Amino acid sequence: MQSYIAASLGLMLLLGLTGCATTHNAARPEPRPLGASLPAGRPPTAAGQPGTPFVTAPNPSGRLTLREALTLALSHNPELHVFAWGIRAREASMLQAELLPNPEMVTDLENVAGTRALRGFDAAEITIGLSQRLELGGDRGTRRAVAARRLGLAGWDYEAVRLDVFTETTRAFIAVLAAQERLMLAHSLLAQARRFYESVAARVQAGKVSALEERRAQVVRSTTQMAYERAARDLTVERIRLAATWGRTAPAFEQVAGDLATVETVPPYERLDAFIERNPDVARWRDEMVLRQSEIALEHARRIPDPVLTIGTRRLRDLGETTLSAGIIIPLPLFDRNQGAIREAEYRYQQGEAAQQAVRVQARQMLRVVYERLATAYAEVTTLREAVLPAAQEHFAATEEGYREGKFDLLTVLDAQRTLFETTNQYVDALAAYHTARAEVESLIGTPLSDV
Repeated sequence: MQSYIAASLGLMLLLGLTGCATTHNAARPEPRPLGASLPAGRPPTAAGQPGTPFVTAPNPSGRLTLREALTLALSHNPELHVFAWGIRAREASMLQAELLPNPEMVTDLENVAGTRALRGFDAAEITIGLSQRLELGGDRGTRRAVAARRLGLAGWDYEAVRLDVFTETTRAFIAVLAAQERLMLAHSLLAQARRFYESVAARVQAGKVSALEERRAQVVRSTTQMAYERAARDLTVERIRLAATWGRTAPAFEQVAGDLATVETVPPYERLDAFIERNPDVARWRDEMVLRQSEIALEHARRIPDPVLTIGTRRLRDLGETTLSAGIIIPLPLFDRNQGAIREAEYRYQQGEAAQQAVRVQARQMLRVVYERLATAYAEVTTLREAVLPAAQEHFAATEEGYREGKFDLLTVLDAQRTLFETTNQYVDALAAYHTARAEVESLIGTPLSDV
């Protein structure tokens, strides 16, 4: 009997391999050029390690460069690791899609516990067999194709988050760099306000000006002190935000190293628009539409019912003989021919075509808006640097010298100082806006502007 069962199992496994489509290779999307050279966090590839702990990022000290910050964030950002595990989950789904249906063991006992000659188990007929569902219509191959496409989309989701982390880290780094500049400016103005107060106090002592001007200079010194303390707190907040991109809440680095004043000419918008297809949210729709085509094919394959083959042995106790039994169960698609699922898949495909167009329009709209911000910031930086800021510096230096010589009153000097402070802050804000908009443009096209 064991030889019968073994032969039956081998036959079922052979039949179970019929109707399988060609193996589909799962292709993950290539990383976008932006930040592609930097290492990014991925979960281990070894099987049997679902509980691998998350590795805490180091907490660097001293001066931190943008590349170091990006490396830390891309390697240890918690959200990026979430999507990395999503890729592993889709790989497991592909493994499951490849598997054959399990055979079932069937045991049937007849002619027992009857009357007269059939009492007890003397005339029992024992049937031991196996049943196997045979997948027809390319179910398994199509199912694996769907799983492969979903794996590709998980790769696109990961790539989109990778660019988001890259851009968010760059924005946070720029914010720290700008906060450092504002703190340095506030410190310089505070030192200047103190020197100016001492100068006014000396003139009051000499009887050259009234004590009212000393009190005004003291007010300026106090407000400048508060501005300095506010700038120091703002820097602390921005440092915390930057460290959070790699999962740290208490940063140890003292400052960031970078040149905020370096700006480059903005390329024409038409050159940038040509790269919009590199945007992960746009590029993923090519795979999304192939997935929806595969889903239609899968639903069509499920329209063909899968027969169930049974093979077994029957033991006739009253005769002392063993016989082979076989059978087949064929579902009849009289009512359910998977019509609704096929139609739903076709509607999903049409919905995808509309969504693809909507995503492309939205991406171009966002690119245009951010590009205008970049162009505006570049023009503002250029004007402030070449005309406004030098004039404000010369005006303040002239009024301060004139005050010492008695040509101007204190209000004129304070007004010139406030103008210089506001202009310099505006210049720092414009630089930060330029670099932030540049990072956002690069994120939308997935490419550094230097490569456009």
